[in-house]
Amino acid sequence: MPDDLDRYARHLRACRNAVLPGRRLAFRLGDQRGGGQQVGWLAPELREAVLGLGARQEAGAIMLDDTAGLPAMGMALAARGLVAWRGEEFDVRGMVDGAVLGVIDRGSLPAFGIEAQGVHVNGLVRRPDGLFLWVGRRGANRPLDAGKLDHLVAGGIGAGYDAATTLVKEAAEEAAIPAEMARAARPVGTLVYAMERPEGLRRDRVHMYDLELPADFAPHPEDGEAAGFELWPIARVMAAVRDTDEFKFNVSLVLIDLFLRQGLIDSPKLAEELRRGA
Repeated sequence: MPDDLDRYARHLRACRNAVLPGRRLAFRLGDQRGGGQQVGWLAPELREAVLGLGARQEAGAIMLDDTAGLPAMGMALAARGLVAWRGEEFDVRGMVDGAVLGVIDRGSLPAFGIEAQGVHVNGLVRRPDGLFLWVGRRGANRPLDAGKLDHLVAGGIGAGYDAATTLVKEAAEEAAIPAEMARAARPVGTLVYAMERPEGLRRDRVHMYDLELPADFAPHPEDGEAAGFELWPIARVMAAVRDTDEFKFNVSLVLIDLFLRQGLIDSPKLAEELRRGA
């Protein structure tokens, strides 16, 4: 792979560095008779703790029969300092389009290796002098990746929401984008990865959108999650992704997808690898 392409591809390798199962134990939800559904990969360090909170071990897997007890399990682990507490519930499924089996606090997802879903929005402005992208900077108080460069809109899909409703909600909360403007965002694909991070195993499914914004619109931070926004020419964005790690890790993947779709990078192999598993 040419040097420039490899400098983009390194972000993909970094986001898919998890080896599963590794030392992790399959984590299953459901009743004893049906065998349950696997929803994640439990960190071995939590085995004894979850067994003491109502789970049981069976054939090398950790099983929780009472799915209604999942939120309380996450809260108990957080109270012991074994997982983070974010105060935001996420749906838990066995399959991406499957039924919701339970909910758990967002801070517990990496420890349980449960897939999280989120939305990322490319805020695009087309001007006579070329394509521009709105770039956010994460606030210094963010629990993860504080101060990193980010998308105009990006957020996890909380319990009871879908990608479209999350996009509109996050657009208003993060960047003061009116709902009617946010609803014009166009879905452009999905990315998945499994990544070892300091907080644990990140299994993420990212729903990507392009949002074309008028040149006279300027977003501004609404809820404090973003420190501010700047409008960058696309060449500057490409250079930052290629040459630095300034962008939050998964933002780089979504931007590489944008570069490929806009014809700014020509690599069918990279495009195919980027969308693998989605």
